[in-house]
Amino acid sequence: MLHNNKAILLISSPDKEGLVYKVTEFIFIHKGNLLHAEQHIDKETNYFFMRLEFEIANSELDKATLLAQLEPIKQQYNMNIQLFFREEPQKVAIFTSKTDHCLYDLLIKNKSEELQFNPCCIISNHQNTQSIAEHFHIPFHHIPVIHEYKKEAEVTQLKILAEYKVDLIVLARYMQVLGPDFVSQYNRQIINVHHSFLPAFVGADPYKQAYNRGVKIIGATSHYTTNILDEGPIIEQKVVRVNHKDNLEGFIRKGKELEKQVLSYAVNKHLQNKILVFENKTVVFD
Repeated sequence: MLHNNKAILLISSPDKEGLVYKVTEFIFIHKGNLLHAEQHIDKETNYFFMRLEFEIANSELDKATLLAQLEPIKQQYNMNIQLFFREEPQKVAIFTSKTDHCLYDLLIKNKSEELQFNPCCIISNHQNTQSIAEHFHIPFHHIPVIHEYKKEAEVTQLKILAEYKVDLIVLARYMQVLGPDFVSQYNRQIINVHHSFLPAFVGADPYKQAYNRGVKIIGATSHYTTNILDEGPIIEQKVVRVNHKDNLEGFIRKGKELEKQVLSYAVNKHLQNKILVFENKTVVFD
């Protein structure tokens, strides 16, 4: 049974005539009131993407029933369908290492309700951010990651995430590469921020790499984590100009501001169910 009658439908499929009509007709038949609709067609692949936000008058309907009744349309148009209801805020686990600027930004925006989520825990391989967790009254878990015992550390992390029933993991400058077993359990539920304008300057010390190359623009990237380092579907990127007057510290200072912006943007879009992943790209709706 629906406790909140607002629903979001995300659709991706090969573009076919009558597709939009069928979906909107479905909402009309169920006495739905369409609140917002966005769509996009990838001309190269002839693929169709759509996000529909609507109200349902019949509070007796549940998610399973709606999905079952959507099945004939799904089969007819070879659709990928995701259905969400506006219910409780998503449970978010934030992973950190020593750097705290992205963590602070997420928590302050959450406190001001700019980002609406439940920060259920902070997990770190260092103790630097424990005082921040205590200040915001968020459970803190210090799990050291030693190379020889990295898999054991990730098993412990996964147990904690299961206990909190986490919906989303945010890597707020967590300086560890997650193993494939870990990533596979949270497919498209892990958002990372990379302190570089990917695909340039991947890996460690990208600001130093950029500084040594004498670049004139630096950037930051937020993306979903996959098993290939720094190559997951990109959600947002931002850049800022630099010049010969900027030293390495200036690069880092400007870059940190970009990191906060792209990470909070990506988290917000994910929380609002405004991201569709197709192959290794994203469609991010307004």
